[in-house]
Amino acid sequence: MVLSGNSDLWLRRFHSAPGSRARLVCFPHAGGSASFYFSLSAALSPGVEVLAVQYPGRQDRRAHKPIDNIPELADRIFDVLQLHVDRPLAFFGHSMGAVVAFEVARRLEQKAHTPLLVLFASGWRAPSQQYDEAVHLRDDAALAAELESLSGTDVALLGDEELLRMILPAARSDYKAIETYVCTPGSSLSCPISVFVGDSDPKTTLHEARAWRRHGKDGFDIHVFSGGHFYILAHKTAVTKKIARCLEACT
Repeated sequence: MVLSGNSDLWLRRFHSAPGSRARLVCFPHAGGSASFYFSLSAALSPGVEVLAVQYPGRQDRRAHKPIDNIPELADRIFDVLQLHVDRPLAFFGHSMGAVVAFEVARRLEQKAHTPLLVLFASGWRAPSQQYDEAVHLRDDAALAAELESLSGTDVALLGDEELLRMILPAARSDYKAIETYVCTPGSSLSCPISVFVGDSDPKTTLHEARAWRRHGKDGFDIHVFSGGHFYILAHKTAVTKKIARCLEACT
């Protein structure tokens, strides 16, 4: 269900957890949506309340113009999350979502003096590991092929021309956002960073994943799973257990 007030555009709460010890905010991958985290929310409730971010341009926000740069996206989400700091916060971001989560966390620390319990960064290299990529400039067929190659988008959706036309604008905007992102040198968080990565991820090597260590000042660990960019789909139970144990230790 959606939340009340200004949050209703940006955040989805699938399971009520009024007595939860912590709140986990989840950030989707490029082309992804809040519903990607429904099963995680179900698994962690009621001990942890999960709020999933819904970027503009997809699902029930399809009519809203996508945001094609990380700083603006992070600013908008930060504005909303300031209303949800009544209990300890942790972030989980997969792929592009890991970088968005990192930038929102920086804003919470710097502007609202609210550090996270922990940042879970999944399936993406450290912000300081930047490369020249231009998937967002490819034609629709090539962009769809990229999404299919990563195995995170339902092949049935990619094979439906009408649905594909609905998906691609947001995906292209997200790819532009992450491919044009430039990390401010020396950016770091005061909280621990826990990294999750697939051992055959074409987007992230283990060396690049370990470089997240440079961006946290209070602890770092890494969890390597078998699989590619969407290793998380095959290891939902293991990922959920690691998140739950970490949050229990933090609270």
